[in-house]
Amino acid sequence: MRPEDLVRDHTVYSCVTGSRAFGLATADSDTDRRGVFLAPTALFWRFEKPPTHVEGPGEERFGWELERFCELALRANPNVLECLHSPLVEHADATGRELLALRGAFLSRRAHTSFTRYATGQRRKLDADVRTHGAPRWKHAMHLLRLLASAGDLLRTGTLTVDVGDLRERLLEVKRGEVPWPEVESWMARLAARADEALATSPLPEEPDLRRVEDFLVRTRRASALGAA
Repeated sequence: MRPEDLVRDHTVYSCVTGSRAFGLATADSDTDRRGVFLAPTALFWRFEKPPTHVEGPGEERFGWELERFCELALRANPNVLECLHSPLVEHADATGRELLALRGAFLSRRAHTSFTRYATGQRRKLDADVRTHGAPRWKHAMHLLRLLASAGDLLRTGTLTVDVGDLRERLLEVKRGEVPWPEVESWMARLAARADEALATSPLPEEPDLRRVEDFLVRTRRASALGAA
């Protein structure tokens, strides 16, 4: 079975992510689509296993196989969690709806480590741009601020909100390069400190609900196998 056929015929969940989901879209913004496909269980019985992810079909589209998606979500991967919490859902079958109902099971204080690690990597790239070119890539600076704000909000409230809400205009000013870099740096530092402070009293559990997610995955694989029998 071709990878594109897995996406076309076996997608259980798909959504729009990126700037459109964040509430930061402008006239020239792309439409980024992400999804989850369920590879038929029978494909795993072969020596050549189905792919863990597929790019496409089409531009700006990416999909994960269900098990890989769950693994990354349990690790609090920011991109995967944001996909799962996108306000712009385009498709969800019965399995997809059950996956959405499990969103809370994936959330834990692991988010602090994963979001911070991702933010640190992005900050290094911005600093390198400043050293080399005298200015950061402003779009990347905007998204780092958005990520830090999202992390702090998640740790403080226990809920992941993807849309930036009232921060939209200020973040777009950063994207346009209208905010001096020292001011952006100061904002990043404040957001990172707030996320660190929120960790101690966060309503999130220490670990995600692995048993609940695994039960969902096993039942889904079993149903797929029985359907192919």
